[in-house]
Amino acid sequence: MSVTVLFQRLPDADPEIALPGYATPGAAGADIRANLDAPDRAVGLTLAPMARRLVPTGLACAVPEGYEMQIRARSGLALRHGICLPNAPATIDSDYRGPLGVILLNLGDAPFVVEHGARIAQIVIAPVVQASFELSHGLGGTERGAGGYGSTGVR
Repeated sequence: MSVTVLFQRLPDADPEIALPGYATPGAAGADIRANLDAPDRAVGLTLAPMARRLVPTGLACAVPEGYEMQIRARSGLALRHGICLPNAPATIDSDYRGPLGVILLNLGDAPFVVEHGARIAQIVIAPVVQASFELSHGLGGTERGAGGYGSTGVR
């Protein structure tokens, strides 16, 4: 199944930076790239250990109604440098049309430089089901009941 997500470059974005794309035919996530502000393009953005920053992509998008765009960490950046997304997965709703940024957090022990054009995250397009919410006087019983936070045991 395929859906179309429309992208628009923001006025100050570098047009040479590629749109999101899948690295392999079986990839679930499409890589999205940093499109830094002009003053930062030559030197990049430095994330000190434990620092977080909103990294611009130079894009706005239109996700089809009934879908969301999830922004997720890239496993290689997480493993090698400790770069993660503190709100992962981030959700871009179908009715949002503003600038698309990625919040990066450096959990590593060394500064990390986000280079202009670098693959910084991946996006996954997923269907959305909206629920109705109702107040009830009872929820019905289950074998598990109210047990949580490790109540099912560790194997």
